[in-house]
Amino acid sequence: MVPLPEVGRVFRGARRVRLGDTDHNGQLRLDACARFLQDVSNDDTADAGEDPKAFWVVRRAVVDVVRPPTWREWVDLATWCGGTGSRWAERRLSLTGDHGGHIEVATLWIYVDAATMAPARLPDSFAETYAPAACGRKVKPRRTLGAPDDDAVTVAWPLRAVDLDLLGHVTNSAYWAPVEEMLRGGPASLRGERHPLLATPYRAVMEFGAGIAPDAEVELRVCDADDRLALWFAVGGTVDAAALVVPLPGQ
Repeated sequence: MVPLPEVGRVFRGARRVRLGDTDHNGQLRLDACARFLQDVSNDDTADAGEDPKAFWVVRRAVVDVVRPPTWREWVDLATWCGGTGSRWAERRLSLTGDHGGHIEVATLWIYVDAATMAPARLPDSFAETYAPAACGRKVKPRRTLGAPDDDAVTVAWPLRAVDLDLLGHVTNSAYWAPVEEMLRGGPASLRGERHPLLATPYRAVMEFGAGIAPDAEVELRVCDADDRLALWFAVGGTVDAAALVVPLPGQ
């Protein structure tokens, strides 16, 4: 997680944690955190005068939950470019609350041609507006989470209409819902109780694939241990996305 840059563009916003953002303990959920990121990112690009039709596809999100914000807590949001490649870039988000909430997020997005959906070179306007904050740091889009473990348990995960976005695919924040289910001990979780990982700072990683269609039959491959929660999203036997939750490194 690169720190706030001393040069370049940093866009700031603020919002309050609402009831629809929290679990039954009043703590901010991962899917709500993803929506916070989407909202402040859209506000940033609009404020910068970027092309509203520019097309970006998320490939990776790393969320470090140092201390989860809670219901009615005001949170300050700061977002900036944390690194670049020829056809992709990292967006950083720092979330700090007035009651001590603290989350750091790094997401990697691929810039694509809307007509062909193929990766495209970053436009000159991006380099002028956002690249200076990256201070020359380069990032890569490679995946790291790998294939499902041999002992993974299969859990059905039916899609809902509210999981879909304007493009007719599962929206980015909806991928975090089954992770929350397993962490919070929901009806579909393997242990049926709050996960030990939530008792300490933790890191949650999501690597996205090509996208899940609205008519897909999704199965989760789940490995649940006290110090590690791993999920793979499989459609027709092929893994589309993967998630991993572990204790926050260095804590």
